[in-house]
Amino acid sequence: MATRPDSTLGMSLKGDVPEPSLPVAAVARRLGVAPSTLRTWDRRYGLGPRDHTTGRHRRYSPDDIARLELMQKALLRGASPAEAADYALRAHAVPAEPRARPDGSALMKGLGRAALAMDTSGIQRLLVEAIDADGVIACWDRVVRPVLTAVAGRWAHSGACVEVEHLLNECVLAAMIAATPLLGPARNARPVLLSCAPEERHSLPLYVLRAALARREVGTQMLGAALPVNALAAAVRRTGPAAVVLWAQQPRYGDPEVFSHVPRTRQRVRLFGCGPGWAAVRLPSQVQRLGALADAVDKIEAVAVGE
Repeated sequence: MATRPDSTLGMSLKGDVPEPSLPVAAVARRLGVAPSTLRTWDRRYGLGPRDHTTGRHRRYSPDDIARLELMQKALLRGASPAEAADYALRAHAVPAEPRARPDGSALMKGLGRAALAMDTSGIQRLLVEAIDADGVIACWDRVVRPVLTAVAGRWAHSGACVEVEHLLNECVLAAMIAATPLLGPARNARPVLLSCAPEERHSLPLYVLRAALARREVGTQMLGAALPVNALAAAVRRTGPAAVVLWAQQPRYGDPEVFSHVPRTRQRVRLFGCGPGWAAVRLPSQVQRLGALADAVDKIEAVAVGE
């Protein structure tokens, strides 16, 4: 006589081979997380049962559980929930035709040619490719910044290409804004305030930083270029941020005195000086110097979320 399957254990078919499926509570115990966490991962990232339909109890197949295990491993390695979910979905997706990975140097050269030709659509396409390939920080460091430096050098040498620099800046700004996800509840209870130092108008790297933080679900307040000291103080009082990041591109704008104008609040506000304008400046003891943008993202996230 055929053995009857346990009534508490559903059966799902993969080909002709029956495979057990598990309810939410059982999967939660297996992974060591709360059932509410699994529901959140399903609602927010699409990591729920693939065959769930309205009116049926949620049951996770082995494939569903394998995706959750991949997400959990990524979280343990330091990925944000959004990054971990994206990794799990990609790694456990149905195999697709292999696609050539865009080469950074080729993208950089292509961007330079498109910029000199003032080919807006070409610039935008290459920026999207670079961001999709390696993320916003790598796009900035390996593709955008070398081209901007070359264009600026041509302008300094001959006075030409000002229009190219302006067009490229606008395209990069639009790409970084488009690559910044809209956050619901952020992982940090108090925002990170991003601003240029007073008189500093080179704000483009701040948009790269904001996009990278948003992709890790870290909420920010962007105040942009050339923020006056009194406006900075007012913003701190209004928002009670976990951290204030001041960007200085040019050394003449990296005045450490600005940090003394940040008012004290009931909760501690961490202060950061970011950008090459602070490189030769002796910062006050309460101000932490940030180096490359990739390093800056890690340190800001640790401060904002670690609270």
